[in-house]
Amino acid sequence: MGATPPAQAAATAPDASLIVRLSTAYWESQTLLTANRLRLFDFLADGARSVEEVSAGLHLDPRSTGLFLRACVGLGFLTETSGRFENAPVAAMFLVSRSAAFMGNVIRYSDQLYATWGGLEEALRSGRPALPAQAYLGDDPVRTRGFVQAMHERAQGIARALVGMLDLRGRSKMLDVGGGPGTYSVLLTERFPGLHSEVLELPGVAAVARELVAAAGASERVSLRDGDYHVADFGSGKDVVLMSGMFHRESEVACRRLIERAANCLNPGGLLVVSDVFTDSDGSHPSFAAMFGLNMMLTAADGGVHANADVMRWMSECGFGDTRMMPLPPPMPHRVVLGVKQ
Repeated sequence: MGATPPAQAAATAPDASLIVRLSTAYWESQTLLTANRLRLFDFLADGARSVEEVSAGLHLDPRSTGLFLRACVGLGFLTETSGRFENAPVAAMFLVSRSAAFMGNVIRYSDQLYATWGGLEEALRSGRPALPAQAYLGDDPVRTRGFVQAMHERAQGIARALVGMLDLRGRSKMLDVGGGPGTYSVLLTERFPGLHSEVLELPGVAAVARELVAAAGASERVSLRDGDYHVADFGSGKDVVLMSGMFHRESEVACRRLIERAANCLNPGGLLVVSDVFTDSDGSHPSFAAMFGLNMMLTAADGGVHANADVMRWMSECGFGDTRMMPLPPPMPHRVVLGVKQ
């Protein structure tokens, strides 16, 4: 048989583009993280500035600043006209602090994890997180506040989508387990009059959450209770139990136990809502979910990612019926698993 024609061989050969792109992907992420850290987008919020104005205003080297600004243009965060730079629409909406859609604290949290990801190899060898969860869940007040604010910003979009998907009419008592900043409880109790929620959280997180709940004018319908959800009493007579963004910190054994305790505290017909980043049954897709599992492995002792099919099975084994999964609308990677206590 003859040799494969060169054109055909080239068409069937593996493509190295993915390798090249990923090997330098940190160039782009570090550019965004640094621009956010420098508050570049706030500096440009009121109009276009020259390289000299930006470098002087942010105390940067002029030549380096020019390279940096043009890199931001290339990434789509800035535009340049006649040597003057201003925020592109995406930056004006999401990266300027006075915008209602500001995501800067979420990005700052990613910035704080940059060095943590550098410890991936050691974490794989040791089986221990590169960043202990206690560092951002109470031990370091500054880092804890930044984490809670980041989770609040991220939850704003997720919770608004979730509110539109859930029907909690006629339900009056909700337990929000590990509810972080209380954002879900604030929006759900606002959407469904008569619903009151108790948020169970660690003391350091709950302290910041109380401020956020009060600022939202929701203190009369949302209360905070200090406690570790692994051991704290869930009470009884609940109509809804919400577990959002928790399972990615927990082992299968712990998740099963949480579902069992939710069943014990719910009234018959009560609703369990579990919202998180879940994978398909193969554990590898969507790719973001698989990568998120690595991120959690680096930042929590039992951190990882679960398949939503497994969560539905665990619910069924604990006596929940009508179990189903609903994906949140793109670009949010979250999925919601629901079950009704029989």
